[in-house]
Amino acid sequence: MGIHLVGGGWPPEDDGAVYREFLSEAAERALQDGRLDGPRVALILVRDGDAPETYAALRAALDAITVFEPVPVLSPEGVAIDPAALAGVHGILVWGGLTPAYRDSVDPAFDEIRRQVTEGVPYLGFSAGAAIASERAILGGWKIGEVPVAPQEASEDLEEITLGEGIGLIDLAVDVHAAQWGTLARLIAATEAGLTDSGVAIDEHTALIVGDGTLRVVDRGSVWTVTHDNGGVRMATMGEMSES
Repeated sequence: MGIHLVGGGWPPEDDGAVYREFLSEAAERALQDGRLDGPRVALILVRDGDAPETYAALRAALDAITVFEPVPVLSPEGVAIDPAALAGVHGILVWGGLTPAYRDSVDPAFDEIRRQVTEGVPYLGFSAGAAIASERAILGGWKIGEVPVAPQEASEDLEEITLGEGIGLIDLAVDVHAAQWGTLARLIAATEAGLTDSGVAIDEHTALIVGDGTLRVVDRGSVWTVTHDNGGVRMATMGEMSES
């Protein structure tokens, strides 16, 4: 089973390509449990005001791909989710919004999510859900000291580039909306400043799938890798591995 990290992009423009393998893995997990009427998939949303509408749109998009039983886990910003809500699910999907709010609200379930993923339950993180999947999560920010290093519009309501504890499913830092929001520059700056050793920046409508020791890119964008290199940073793209 895999860890699926989607760099954002809504509404879907790709016939659900970035979600299909995750849903297929959840269905396989359900069959292993002897369930024949589709997997139970937790849909975790941390949003103020528009959570019901966002949940309905997400469910409709996934319903168009396959048959599944959604398990809604909806929380306003600043309110912790109950890890017990994830009991008995065959897949865990963490949606997007304000990344620091997701980190704080999902934090009580970090141990439970890690346990389930270790046991074979697939995980899909979309935008904020992808960012907090890492051990050290990029929460936002657009400056290092007084120096702007990324677009302010992508700051997630933070000024200084800020990292915090994430779920710990992968050891690479993750930034999202890479080409579309200019957040690749934030990852480069964070790596050069030593805030993280390495990371990936994922374009919208693109998924990085981590599974069985391999990394794969699905759909039409790129995944940019940034690592320390002789006192500076080295950048490359995995986009040529794309498949759909």
